[in-house]
Amino acid sequence: MIVTFTANPSLDRTATLDRPLTRGEVHRVEAVTVEGAGKGVNVARVLFDAGQDVRALLPAGPSDPILPALAAIGLPHEAVPISEAVRTNLTLTEADGTTTKINEPGPTLSPEQVEACTALVLGAARGADWVVLSGSLPPGAPVDWYARLATALRPLGCRVAVDTSDAPLQALIDALPDAGFDFIKPNSDEIAQLTGGDAKELEAAARRGDPRPVAQAARSLMERGIAAVLVTLGAAGAVLVTAEGAWYAPAPDIPVRSTVGAGDSSVAGYILAAVRGESPERRLRTAVAYGSAAAGLPGTSLPKPGDADPEVATATPIE
Repeated sequence: MIVTFTANPSLDRTATLDRPLTRGEVHRVEAVTVEGAGKGVNVARVLFDAGQDVRALLPAGPSDPILPALAAIGLPHEAVPISEAVRTNLTLTEADGTTTKINEPGPTLSPEQVEACTALVLGAARGADWVVLSGSLPPGAPVDWYARLATALRPLGCRVAVDTSDAPLQALIDALPDAGFDFIKPNSDEIAQLTGGDAKELEAAARRGDPRPVAQAARSLMERGIAAVLVTLGAAGAVLVTAEGAWYAPAPDIPVRSTVGAGDSSVAGYILAAVRGESPERRLRTAVAYGSAAAGLPGTSLPKPGDADPEVATATPIE
């Protein structure tokens, strides 16, 4: 069983534009999709389509439209009731794959609702192989919520993955080693935030064929108590660092149609390979294959196993 927790779920409304976005202009929309989403929900959807036993946890009221949206695709889920509606996020996608996201803050959670969500996650985690904590935190949630959850999950025997950003990410790192966990997926901006580097320089070095600065930054996090650090670099590929070593995988050369869900798909790909007991190198290749597949799909479409082929991704050790 794989459990995902989305603290700030959303209905994602994606509009595909007929031409490049120009401020102040009138644009016509070629297509619109509305789907139940949020980072943890996206991870669960990819894993579910890959045949994994998965359960998506989230806060949402019984009449919230996100719940029938999840039921419609057959995704097993469980919600803590809240009174406010989940947020609606707007994504504008241009023909060349440029993506503009406009995200609402989300409903405010009361301390009682935070506690109910915590109890739901800890209860579902008993007997689970992985617990994935993903996305931003809604108003009312403590900034160190993921750190508290990771600490509470440690004795339960499950592996823990976290994918978040900004203050919740910093709080998580500050809580190490007590909040030790198994997997984190920062992007270039986030790894720079945590290690004092420059995101553009890290990406540029990888493009030049020198991923060592990225690996060094990732290793500094791993040595603080994280079993595996996967740094996604967009078109520059990804770097994975574990106790066994470090590897770099360039991104496959594909037409980018939308970057929505690419990072979430990378997380799902990594966990999918980990559940299968595959090597770190293979986990990296699967993560890159799924992330690239998501970038090659339109709108908010997420990759299915037939879309993502790890054989098209290559990974080389970093000295």
